Amino acid sequence: MMVEPFWVQVNESEPTLRQGDYLPGCLVPIPVFDPTIFGKNSEIQDVQIELNELDLIVLTQSCDLDNKKVAQVVLCAIYHISDFEENNEAFKKKGKWNEVLRGRIEGLHLLASPTNPANNKESLVVDFRDIQTLPYEYVLKHASNLKDRWRLKSPYLEHFSQAFARLFMRVGLPSTIEPF
Repeated sequence: MMVEPFWVQVNESEPTLRQGDYLPGCLVPIPVFDPTIFGKNSEIQDVQIELNELDLIVLTQSCDLDNKKVAQVVLCAIYHISDFEENNEAFKKKGKWNEVLRGRIEGLHLLASPTNPANNKESLVVDFRDIQTLPYEYVLKHASNLKDRWRLKSPYLEHFSQAFARLFMRVGLPSTIEPF
């Protein structure tokens, strides 16, 4: 089966950020709290920071990035399927990725590989539950250091954005009409 490429490769002399930009190797500060002391009193506790290196994809709208309306860029984690399976054993089960593909696993979204879109085993999984925010200037500098990088193209970009929106627009009801 022929799979149309989801991505376009960009190499810009004047770097820009767009929703759907794939940015591997971003440094993300993660606060480490001691649960035995956190919240026990009103004193401010010393907080350690770990620096994790994550592959991220930009969620912030392109128009907000273009017009510099944001000081922080919203991004989320993106993994190769094989890397995701290493930390999530349940996804090694047959048929699990088809559930994600059909939108039946909340918070996860599949994108074709930038380099080999026809091979579904090389797909990327976006984890919308792993949201990060980083300063605009840092993200722009990181993107410019990447030289060649991948950008999600239309209509896959809109589908990706819509999948993110579906996660947050869900409404849980206390009761419902009985099934017919």
